[in-house]
Amino acid sequence: MTPVIEQVVSFKKISPADLYELFMDSAKHSAATGMPAKVSSKLGGKWSAFGGKIWGKNLALVPGRMIVQAWRSSQFKKADPDSVLVVSFEKTAAGAKVHLVHVGVPQHDHKGVTNGWKKYYWEPWKKYFSQRKS
Repeated sequence: MTPVIEQVVSFKKISPADLYELFMDSAKHSAATGMPAKVSSKLGGKWSAFGGKIWGKNLALVPGRMIVQAWRSSQFKKADPDSVLVVSFEKTAAGAKVHLVHVGVPQHDHKGVTNGWKKYYWEPWKKYFSQRKS
């Protein structure tokens, strides 16, 4: 079993609902990451991002608060089971925090996925929100 990926990221002057919407809205997700995303906002709905390099389906949704997804990357082997992603959003005095827990990422893709959250999500999200506000 590979280690659980856990990350907490703070965003200033942003609401949990803004973060949830950025993750779950295809156009906003694409704009923030700079790559095509198709995201269903329905329970059991399929999603893909980065032009189909990552994909899965929604397992549980609490609008504005939490997303649970089955998650795979193009680096997963056919025999690798889906990983499970839990992303929750918390209001803070300064804005909001994202709490990410990613379980079951195969060892051969673990480092890439761990680093990928920061490089392909958190940094571009911060840039997206800073440009949106200016």
